[in-house]
Amino acid sequence: MSEDPYGDGADLIIRGGRVHTFDSADTLASAVAVRGGRIVATDADAEAMGARETIELDGRTAIPGINDAHLHAAWLGARWPHLFFSDTPPEQQPSGRLVSTAAERRAALQQAWRLLAELGITSYTEPGIGPGEDDGETGCFGTDMLSTYIDLHRAGAQTSRVTMLRLFGTIDGESRLDDFERGIRTPVPATDPGWLAITGVKIFADGIPPMATAWVDEPYTDGTTGGLLTRGGHDPLSAFQRMLELAASLGLQIAVHATGDRSITEFVRVLERSSGHPAPPAPHYVVHGDLATLEQIERMRRLGAGFAVQPLIAAHTHSWARAQLGAERLATAWPLAEMLASGVLTTITSDAPIATPDWRRGLDASLDLLAAAGTPDAARTRRALLRTMTVDAARQDGALTWKGSLETGKVADLTILDEDPLEPGRAFSSAEVARTIVDGRTVFARD
Repeated sequence: MSEDPYGDGADLIIRGGRVHTFDSADTLASAVAVRGGRIVATDADAEAMGARETIELDGRTAIPGINDAHLHAAWLGARWPHLFFSDTPPEQQPSGRLVSTAAERRAALQQAWRLLAELGITSYTEPGIGPGEDDGETGCFGTDMLSTYIDLHRAGAQTSRVTMLRLFGTIDGESRLDDFERGIRTPVPATDPGWLAITGVKIFADGIPPMATAWVDEPYTDGTTGGLLTRGGHDPLSAFQRMLELAASLGLQIAVHATGDRSITEFVRVLERSSGHPAPPAPHYVVHGDLATLEQIERMRRLGAGFAVQPLIAAHTHSWARAQLGAERLATAWPLAEMLASGVLTTITSDAPIATPDWRRGLDASLDLLAAAGTPDAARTRRALLRTMTVDAARQDGALTWKGSLETGKVADLTILDEDPLEPGRAFSSAEVARTIVDGRTVFARD
């Protein structure tokens, strides 16, 4: 009698190469067996099973599916192939209303999903969809887009898993306390959280350092300190605090766009006062955190909160930020090395379509940031970087029990590369995506 609780057969066996599982022991496996979208065996146990389909790696490398934990898919699909940081001249950049009809919204999402599949991305966070953008310029962030997401989700059309945050203000702009209080109490649509999880809210606290709009303690070179984008209550700070406290009291995950050290401080202070509130479905986190201090990183680590960072955007804006911050402060900006060393939850993300959704280029930019901090290019370093886009991203999603690593019982989401990304001395971007598998199903295969 078989002792296999899943039975004797598999839908799919993947074998014949390296399988970086990214489990707690960083096990290197030789094979994976899949049934019903889940991994049911690895190594010799997998190879001993019969299967309807076998994928021969032929020496290639499989890793857990890439999870971009901060990517505006609807906006990306509507703009593609135009990125903000690209060779497209400003006069040729898309502007105004990008999508207006249900068909256009569906097409934007489906275009994004095709692109993500080609890049080996199996999960992402859509960071901000909601009524605050119903009159927004692009049409990519309002409740109509949420409805389109729901429709495609219920039709089983997704080829990427999605974590979504609701938005009750405007993208990169102001949010009002009364709008937030009204919106946050509206019902969340019913979904299968394995495919579309609506975990919490996104709040824009401030702007960005290159524009001198991030809220900072030490003035910029022009003498200003930026400020908060929240409005209502007695002042912007009381509005910000009330939004955070309300979301925490409802047990929601909170993601705050905060690039300045003063904005991060105020976020941390509220989290430290919120220990008696219901546990959120996933960790709270700062989006960007460009000017996070060592003290703030440690306080966030103790809270179990995290940072979603964008090293490629740091590379694009480095010289631009110098004019506002000065050389000395610039040297401590984007503290990726310190975040990774501290053990604080850290995800490396794209913020596409601001920068390219190609995670390989983002990890190359990460290597550059780490090299500047004295961290060598080694297999250990590369493994830590890849974990930020697999295991750690799943943790940010509150989904670590069922995705993020290639272990028995977890979903069969895999990215297959033509070379081993852990081998030092090669650019991540030199590795070609050969196949993308989501829920045990191939959603992209290179000819």
